[in-house]
Amino acid sequence: MWFDSHCHLHICEEDRPVDEVIAEARDAGVTELVTIGIDAPSNARSLELAGKVGVHCSVGIHPNSSTGWNDEAASSIEELLSRTGVVGVGETGLDFYRDWAPPADQERAFADHIAMAKRHDKALIIHTRESLSKTLDVLEEEGPPERFVMHCWSGTAQEMTRATEMGSYASFAGNVSFKNAANLRDVLPLVPSDRLLIETDSPYLTPEPFRGRPNSPAKVVHVGTAVAEVLGVEPAVVAAQTSANARRFFALG
Repeated sequence: MWFDSHCHLHICEEDRPVDEVIAEARDAGVTELVTIGIDAPSNARSLELAGKVGVHCSVGIHPNSSTGWNDEAASSIEELLSRTGVVGVGETGLDFYRDWAPPADQERAFADHIAMAKRHDKALIIHTRESLSKTLDVLEEEGPPERFVMHCWSGTAQEMTRATEMGSYASFAGNVSFKNAANLRDVLPLVPSDRLLIETDSPYLTPEPFRGRPNSPAKVVHVGTAVAEVLGVEPAVVAAQTSANARRFFALG
């Protein structure tokens, strides 16, 4: 049984019916997944989709959409956190690769998401792009929630050590299978086994051997197989460990 800890069904369904995407995942052995909100429309759609069997959701504002962040924006997220099916806050964080939102707005939004995760005892899903060191600085300044993950890990060995010492989970996506991603495979063994997650980030980051085509939650099996190869274990071991980790991370019992 597999668990896709991070996907975007609201984008996947732009290409084909979402029920087909979910059924394909179930047929592949993916019994649970978390669809991630990134703005007001996708938060609303994620809440709707969380009513389907095996589907949970997280709500938040992506750093690239955080321009003009204020108390009203924070309240719009917080009022969703008690809804059925919501297991996480985010994705939130910092993105210095794109200049779509001022860094100051991103930092305010990130700090507010951290606070909401702590108040509501929800898992915090963190996006970083060319910003991991600063992201860890903010977490230290604000005080991290009990459960938080660096989704789609992209940092160095030193950053991995710093993150895991703070209590972070680390999630690996399809790019761990790319031929040019030796850096990701090198740091993978540094993740404590009880804090390793896998994801698709679908429809993005399609793993080998499907790279170049749209991704979907069913392909988390191929992400897990790539992780298993790096760790020198059978895929079933990764499936069991990461599924147990995800259920604990999202407080699913």
